[in-house]
Formats: sequence, C-alpha cells, structure tokens
Amino acid sequence: MKALLIGEYREGKLLDSTYELFGFAAQLGAESALLLVGNEAQLPAFGGTLYLADAAVCGEYNPDLHKKLVLEAVQKENPDYIIFVHSSYGWDLAPRVAAALKTAQISEVTAIVSGGFEVGCCNAKMRRTVKQNNNKAVLTIQAGAFPALQPGGTPQLQRLAAEGATTLEFIGYEPAEKKDVDLGKAEVIVSAGRGVGKKDNIPIIAALAKTLGGELGASRPVVDAEWVSHSHQVGTTGQTVSPKLYVACGISGAIQHLAGMKKSDFIVAINKDKDAPIGEVADVLIVADVMQFVPALTAKLA
Repeated sequence: MKALLIGEYREGKLLDSTYELFGFAAQLGAESALLLVGNEAQLPAFGGTLYLADAAVCGEYNPDLHKKLVLEAVQKENPDYIIFVHSSYGWDLAPRVAAALKTAQISEVTAIVSGGFEVGCCNAKMRRTVKQNNNKAVLTIQAGAFPALQPGGTPQLQRLAAEGATTLEFIGYEPAEKKDVDLGKAEVIVSAGRGVGKKDNIPIIAALAKTLGGELGASRPVVDAEWVSHSHQVGTTGQTVSPKLYVACGISGAIQHLAGMKKSDFIVAINKDKDAPIGEVADVLIVADVMQFVPALTAKLA
C-alpha cells in the first residue's frame, strides 16, 4: 500500500500538521512519499521520496499550479491514497485532485476502522464508516485526530516545476481573529459542560484547570450560551485536541464533542449520570455532582 502525503507551508514555515500526515500513514501501514510546495531551508526529517516545488515560483497556494504538481507526483508514485490535512488548503485542493483523477474523495477522516474510515456527518452529529473501492482515494484527515510522528532520516529529493498558464496569483494570508487560547498545544485541558449549571460556575472549572497547569475548554452548549468564547470549544465544530490529560466536567458526551477529544492520552469524566455517553471513552468516570467534587479536588491538589 502506498500513500502520497501533501504537506503544507504557511508564510515560509512547515506546518506541524504535516507530521500528523506521517502519523496517519503509519496507522494505515502505508509506504509514504511526501509532496511539499515550499523551500529547501525547512524540510522534515523523512527518509522517503520528497517531491519539492519552489513556493517562490508556484506561490504558497495556487490551486491551478498545485493541482498540477499533485497530479505529476501521483503519476510518478501511483499511490493508493492521496492524503491532505482537512485545512483550508486541503478542503480546497483535494476535490480538484479527486475530480481530475475521476476518483472518490473521503473528507475529514477521524479514525481508521475495520474495512474503512470513520468520518463525521450531519454537522458532526453522526459518525459513519466509509469503505474505499479498488480505485485510488483522495482523503482529508481531521487536524488533531491523529498523533504527530517525526519519522527521521534524510529525504530523497525530487524537484518538480509546475508548467502551464494560470489565471490566479497568490497574494498572501489574512490572519483570522486571534484566539484567546490554542487548545491544540495544551497538555492538560479541563472542559466545562452544561452540567456546571450556570456561567457563574465557570471560574470553578477554570480554577481546576489552572491548578493542573492546563487550559479551560468547553462543550458547544456552553459556548452557545456565551458562558465562554468560541476559542475554548472542543469538538468537531471547535478544536480537535489530544492532550495528555482531558478532564470533562458535566459533559454528557455528544458525538461531535467525543470526536474532538477522544484521542486524549487519559480522560477523566465527572458526571452525575453513570450512563452518560462520555463514560464510553473515559479512563475514569467519577459519578458525582460536579459543583461539589471539583472545588474539593482543586483544594486537595492546591
């Protein structure tokens, strides 16, 4: 099985999400090649074939030219899978490549399961398993759903040059509104759910997060109620996270929330309902009133 991984540069820097592609390929058991449109100054330690095109010539993003580069690498590698991160780059370029190859695209893969891939649907309220036929498939993987992997080694460099006319010119990036917190980098996250009761109780959950040296997260209902800002939201409509420790406080465990945090190394759930869906993924389920248990735990830790 062979995979062609499509890495990403942003403003001259290799994005960390590129290493998640390596992690996904390792779980898939695929022999990998990598395509980058960037510069030689920043190349990953990777012992396989690396196709490199100059971003100064092609632009860090130009769908016309980048599609041609991917198709050229596909012709050389004949991979079973062409894999992007489900980012603004991936979700724009992947369907163009799939259409050109006249093959299937599977978007926002969150897990590899027996016989196929798990993806979200119906605004992440449901999960489904998609099976690939015998043709090539173009995949996008959800950022944060797979562990980053640095394979090591020295790449076997092959240079590509995009040829042909394009009506598009890469101008640059306009930064999004700055987030209060980047949960993707947090090693400990303590999240508040609707079970905390009211906005005035959020500082109690935040105090536990601070005591553990972590960040405050939240479920969608808490964000929708404007108890915390959207930058704290965990889930498929927020941030997908995989910290070393995830503490879910008063979170029942909607599918879209579970999809955003189930890759955490160790999960502790605090909930009055012993049958709450969060218990399916928790390593430890504490059946207790959140507003009684959390202050006592914080005081004990302090």
